[in-house]
Amino acid sequence: MKADLHVHTCYSEDGHTTIEQLIETAKQKGIGCIAVTDHNSFDAYAELKDCKDIIFIPAEEVSSKGGHIVALGIDRYIEKGLPIKDTIDRIHEAGGIAIVAHPYRMWNGIGPKNIVPEFDGIEAMNARSNPRDNRRSNILARDFGKIITAGSDAHIPRKIGEGVTIIPDDCETWQDVIQALKDGKVDVQSVSRTLFGTWKWGLTTFFKWAFRGFRNM
Repeated sequence: MKADLHVHTCYSEDGHTTIEQLIETAKQKGIGCIAVTDHNSFDAYAELKDCKDIIFIPAEEVSSKGGHIVALGIDRYIEKGLPIKDTIDRIHEAGGIAIVAHPYRMWNGIGPKNIVPEFDGIEAMNARSNPRDNRRSNILARDFGKIITAGSDAHIPRKIGEGVTIIPDDCETWQDVIQALKDGKVDVQSVSRTLFGTWKWGLTTFFKWAFRGFRNM
C-alpha cells in the first residue's frame, strides 16, 4: 500500500489543497494512507478521521526552534516555537512519534548535528528536496537505525503521492501503519526536486519569508 506521510492542505499557511481535493486525488492515485502534516495545525484531522476509503493518520508538522518535525499519531495540537527536545516531549506526551522532516533543507531543516536520540525516526526521502539532499537524508535515516519515512510534502493536489512510504497491504487503521513503521516493515520511494524547481522554490520561499516580515513559519 502506498502511504504519503507528508501532505499539506489549506489549513497550512502555504497550502492550497482542499479536503475534497485531497480525498479525490488520493483515490485517483491509489494512495491508501495519508498523514496530513499541516504547519502548526491539527484542524484537518477532524474532517478526515471518519473517512472510510483512506487511512488518515492524525499528524502535524511542528515548527520547533531548531527546525521542522513531523508528528505522527498524535491526539492533540503540538505547540510551535519550542526547543527540539521539548517539542519531542510534547509529541510523545500526545501519544505520537517524532520524525525529522527534510533534515538537510535550508531554512527549516533540523540539520544532522541537531538530531538527538529522542527522535523516533527520520524522513529519508521528500519530493520537494533536491537529489543530493534526498541521498544524504536516506543515508542519515538508515544510519540512525530507527523509523524511516517518505512523503511528497505536497502543497497542491497534483504533487500528492510524488513521495511515498510503502506499507503492508494488511494495514487497516492508522495504528497499524504506525506499528509497521516501528517494525521497519516499510520501504520508501520519491522523486526529487529539479534544479529549476530548487531555484523557483528558493525565490518563492524568500519572498514569502519577506512578506511575513522575515518571520519563520
